[in-house]
Amino acid sequence: MTAPISETLKSEIKILTFDQYGTIVDMQKGLTEMVTPFLQGKRWGGNPHQFVTWWRRTHFEDSMIDSLIDRGHTTYRQIGHRAVSQVLSRANIEYTQSEVEWLVSGIENLKPFPDILTNLKRLHQNYKLSILSNGDRDMLEAAKGYIGFNFDLTISVQEAGAFKPDKRTYSKAEEIISSNFKGIERTNILFVANHAFDCIGAKAWGFRTVFIDRRRRPFGKSPHQPDLIVKDFNELADVLAHA
Repeated sequence: MTAPISETLKSEIKILTFDQYGTIVDMQKGLTEMVTPFLQGKRWGGNPHQFVTWWRRTHFEDSMIDSLIDRGHTTYRQIGHRAVSQVLSRANIEYTQSEVEWLVSGIENLKPFPDILTNLKRLHQNYKLSILSNGDRDMLEAAKGYIGFNFDLTISVQEAGAFKPDKRTYSKAEEIISSNFKGIERTNILFVANHAFDCIGAKAWGFRTVFIDRRRRPFGKSPHQPDLIVKDFNELADVLAHA
């Protein structure tokens, strides 16, 4: 990250578009806190953190398969039900469908990382702020009250009929953003995510990108490198907020 890059971003970026799950809200911590008493009640002796990791990884794999086979979009909630059922079976835990549905519904109640709200307010002084999420429309709507910030626009990949990083999701997001805000073009959009795959997909489409490196992991050697890599939202706001 260099000063000239940040100055270029400041001059050209008009809207920041954020991934929600894992970038705005803390999925790993929130879901681990939720499943811990549930798993204790099931007398499961494993690690709840690992259970959530299995859950999220299975969900991600299944959503990628859904986009790749391109036989019609399966909702995020349905993918979630399948993933949780698979992980419960993997852990040899007996369960009911209502328990599966309850666990997945917990995604709607996740809270933001502690550095989110203050810095979103800082950034909102200079930029429009939006969400582009793999979540279903109704799930994103339900989550708004738990996040506690009024984004200018919330976009579900349901509009595109595919999960990120399918190029259709970024294309549809660009279309929706441009129709809602006059004068915003592709190069004016800065996509922000905690996931390398999401940044790669957005950059390949033509958005500017920021990788939030909370987990201190190498981004990798993709040709679609982010314009900025920051450790958290404090650093993001420090770089992008105008004086």
